[in-house]
Amino acid sequence: MKQIPIADFFKTPEKSSYRISPDGKYVSYLKPYKERQNLFIQSLADGTEQMLTSFTDNPVRGDYFWTYNNQIVFSQDFIANDSFKMYVLDLATHKTHIIMSQEKVRVNLVNRNKLQPDIITIRMNKRDPGNFDIYRLNLQTGELTPYLINTGSITDWYPDADGKIRLVRSSDGVNETILYRPDDNTPFKPIIENNFKNSVRPIAFSGVKNYFYALSNVNRDKMALVEINAEDGKEQRTIYASDNADLLFVEYSKNKHRVEFAGWEEAKPQKHFLAADIEHMYKNVQQQLKGYEIKIVDRDSSENKFILNTFTDRNPGSYYLYENNTGKLTKLGDINANLLPDELCSMQPIAYKASDGLLINGYLTLPQGDKKTNLPVVVMPHDGPWNRDSWGYDEQVQFLANRGYAVFQINYRGSTGYGKAFKSAGYKQVGGKIQDDITDGVHWLIAKKIANPKKIAIFGGRFGGFSALYGVSFHPELYNCAVVQYGLINFFTYIKDAPPFFKPYLKMTYEMVGNPETDADQLRAISPVFHTDKIKVPLIIFQGAKDQRANISELNQFVRELRKHNVDVKYFLKPNERAFFRSEHNRMEMYTEIEKFLDNNMRVKQ
Repeated sequence: MKQIPIADFFKTPEKSSYRISPDGKYVSYLKPYKERQNLFIQSLADGTEQMLTSFTDNPVRGDYFWTYNNQIVFSQDFIANDSFKMYVLDLATHKTHIIMSQEKVRVNLVNRNKLQPDIITIRMNKRDPGNFDIYRLNLQTGELTPYLINTGSITDWYPDADGKIRLVRSSDGVNETILYRPDDNTPFKPIIENNFKNSVRPIAFSGVKNYFYALSNVNRDKMALVEINAEDGKEQRTIYASDNADLLFVEYSKNKHRVEFAGWEEAKPQKHFLAADIEHMYKNVQQQLKGYEIKIVDRDSSENKFILNTFTDRNPGSYYLYENNTGKLTKLGDINANLLPDELCSMQPIAYKASDGLLINGYLTLPQGDKKTNLPVVVMPHDGPWNRDSWGYDEQVQFLANRGYAVFQINYRGSTGYGKAFKSAGYKQVGGKIQDDITDGVHWLIAKKIANPKKIAIFGGRFGGFSALYGVSFHPELYNCAVVQYGLINFFTYIKDAPPFFKPYLKMTYEMVGNPETDADQLRAISPVFHTDKIKVPLIIFQGAKDQRANISELNQFVRELRKHNVDVKYFLKPNERAFFRSEHNRMEMYTEIEKFLDNNMRVKQ
């Protein structure tokens, strides 16, 4: 098997974050300039490319967007002093001006509006770090006008087609409430109340009466696409439901006020189409790109030109322009043209029974070659716990498989997408049955003779990092070594130090993970920081010093304690990084060190 250079897996994408101008004349994208992501545009008329920004310090963030009058709004994250700048770029003049500059504030787009193209609706936690308020921002003058001040614990806002916010969701962490108002001058009234095990996620108003589309698992196990009457919160009809899995996403056309398809995950992603023309587009593209998954990334105002992202488990993907009126498909760019699918490895869905009989799904990626048994294995529990692994391209998985390791990913109980009962089975099971599911999976691999029982590593980030440390603490016989990226080491400080904007979710965390006061014994029993004496195998730990969810002094102490117990620990703390390493140099160093570390610890022990 040809060894692919680390740089080919982890370099900054050649082109990414594609968008199309509302008039359909340009595509924009991010592309590296002097190792920093900058904004470029390409004319669809003649193919000419122009660089719009040339930052060499901080990259342009991927959440930029076009306004309806051909301006681009983009921002930069200044990690060193935790500040944020938002810019407006005028396409006619190519001039850029700063529209907003804030420190220690989070800002997100809520809505842009065709009727008022110079005004965007944003959410910002400037007034109170624990609560987001809604503002209208004038992109010409920079004037910021409060629109909805958050008097309670509102976590989500849903505008109608005219940009007026008529639905909101509030949460005290345990219970969520959907509230409705018919217009800006009427107070919100509660229409739906649920505890956190049930969920209603509004999508958009349907254009019929005051009905809205939503994903809901009320009175059912799996999330379904439904239509709800906003006047009284009553479900009017089920539009589509899958018996096998939660519906996880819905494609919605703002122009046509319609739901186009619903999607869910089984072994591979699935779709149910609700619009014949969109189904025709997908079938047309799939005939030209057999075996590829397709996602709509953006569309112009007339909904004739679509930007599509295509990928497989062995291909990081490409971007295409699709023109609906002609059916023409034009390649715009590859995310990473250096990687050849034939040299990468297939991601196979697997399932096994946990020790208590629950069916657990996951994925196994075997290295290329004829050898299918007695392989060195890297177990990769996902972050979460209420998250999941899905079929598709994963650069970490492909890197490890290319180095000869089988990679094992587990959607343990609590993982999303498998219904309410499966998710609820993970509540208060962090350090319990969730970890047992991982252990049972490793035993299954050994029993199937896929894994060499003497060559198993465990590798994870955040909660996956906790799972890795838990594994080597409480099942030292199973693992040779552990790789930890921005790992969670202490549930007490993780919950206590949560940033203010996380407050609405704290009570839910108490219910799902544990309450530091009433469940103190349980949280102490599972937090790795209290078990440095149990770890005997080598560790490698990576951490960004500006990660808002990490307690760096505690992590430093944890490493010191491990070393006192003669644990072989390699520790890399990077000053100007958050959880994910943004610097290409730091990423290359991290994976070079991981490669050496696994090589040393997985090859030598026979």
